[in-house]
Amino acid sequence: MKFKLLIVFVLFFTVITSFLLPNKSFASWVNLFVVWDGYTYVVSDENVTEIDKEIGHVTKYSDMEGTYSGNFSNIFKKGTKYYSIKGISTDEAIAIQEKDGKYKKATREGEYAGNKNDFLESGPSIIIIGLVFLLLVVAILFHFVGKKGKK
Repeated sequence: MKFKLLIVFVLFFTVITSFLLPNKSFASWVNLFVVWDGYTYVVSDENVTEIDKEIGHVTKYSDMEGTYSGNFSNIFKKGTKYYSIKGISTDEAIAIQEKDGKYKKATREGEYAGNKNDFLESGPSIIIIGLVFLLLVVAILFHFVGKKGKK
């Protein structure tokens, strides 16, 4: 009886874990991009010289497929600064500072869905709470199964 319960527990834990921890693989991104203020900006090869003011910076970098919150980039490292471009609305394009002090133009493509969808980006605390809850349920099950076995 305990062996069957253990098998059920292992299968249940495996299924739950597969949903909580999705498999992320190395990306073959269609575009190199940054996300600023909830919008995706595709980075071009065009250099920009007319910089206006700093408007933000990369808060999350990853070359892994997935969706992330904040000012995410799949090319620029965390801390890379974003600037507005003189004479161009940030609704159209922004400039991204490169390591060599030059600026690349990034053109706005549309709203970034990652801010709405990524369950794991809310923090590891959700996973920990879920695992603690799961362990609590298992402990209660073992308690009641143990009482049935003693009768």
